[in-house]
Amino acid sequence: MKVEEFVKIIDAEFYTGVPDSQLKALCNYLMATYGIDPEHHIIAANEGNCTALAAGYNLATGKIPVVYMQNSGEGNVVNPVASLCNDHVYAIPVMFVIGWRGEPGVHDEPQHIYQGMVTLKLLEVMDMPYFVVDKSTTAEELKEKKLEFESYLAEGRQVAFVIRKGALSYDGNIDYANGYELRREEIIRCVVKHTGNDPIVSTTGKASRELFEIREANKEGHQRDFLTVGSMGHSSSIALGIAINKPERRVWCIDGDGAALMHMGAMAVIGSNKPANMVHIVINNASHETVGGMPTVAEDIDLVGIASACGYPYAVSVSTEDELEKVLIEVKNKRVLSFIEVKSSIGAREDLGRPTTTAIENKINFMRFLK
Repeated sequence: MKVEEFVKIIDAEFYTGVPDSQLKALCNYLMATYGIDPEHHIIAANEGNCTALAAGYNLATGKIPVVYMQNSGEGNVVNPVASLCNDHVYAIPVMFVIGWRGEPGVHDEPQHIYQGMVTLKLLEVMDMPYFVVDKSTTAEELKEKKLEFESYLAEGRQVAFVIRKGALSYDGNIDYANGYELRREEIIRCVVKHTGNDPIVSTTGKASRELFEIREANKEGHQRDFLTVGSMGHSSSIALGIAINKPERRVWCIDGDGAALMHMGAMAVIGSNKPANMVHIVINNASHETVGGMPTVAEDIDLVGIASACGYPYAVSVSTEDELEKVLIEVKNKRVLSFIEVKSSIGAREDLGRPTTTAIENKINFMRFLK
């Protein structure tokens, strides 16, 4: 189904969400049509943030908003759906559009397998009627379901359109770019060069894939690296837990701007605990590049200032390889919690592969390495 037809049928004036590759057609359509426009389209930090924002929109306008997201974000919406929007509480109607990663019977990455298995079950537990949209869904079928959903929405309930792979299409082309030249893979390669035998915790998405391939190219093992292939926004907290319990080891966290924004409260906890053996690197390309390149708000905020305010004793921003080299050498010789923002371009190699080890193998080898 063309995304234009889908949008026309669900008939909403306001969208907020976290981008998803399964919903790339919708995300690109919204960017082409509205860009980032507070009246019509906001990309939020996480899915709970989207849901609360949507609730505020409904309270102010009486109109029904749309929240779009990957199914991995269902966990983030349980609280605001159950304790804010639910018809037993404030009865705030919301339409959810959910990309179904890890659908049973469809090959996907390991972090999506269990989430895919419980996607519909979670909606059922939240008493949220849903309709699965696939390549064969017709406009008439969607219209019929939207008409049915209107009665639920009128009662202050929430409904969901669950989007299977390839169900929506968009012929438009959006080019996401910024003014920075340093590529994320170059940044990670530079970090690896300076970390030696130190453990690295890398964030979800292409950063972990690139770290894996750099180790392969260097003919090094992968035991030093914990690849946070799922659980977006939590790699820095994982690194904190390791740093506190392995004070003799310097622990590096390779984070992304979208991930850092998703659970920014983690920076306050890290800064409060001040593990002197932790280096937190945020590669900032101001985009959700792994799922298509849609923008984050990271270009508009001062991440270094935020880190400093959270209690990081050392925080700096760099945008060239020379600057990065100097800072990495400097933090290696410090014994202090450090924060490094690295401004990065958008983009990755077309032939970028995926880890060939399983998540369980990664965990076992990493734990053995830490011992």
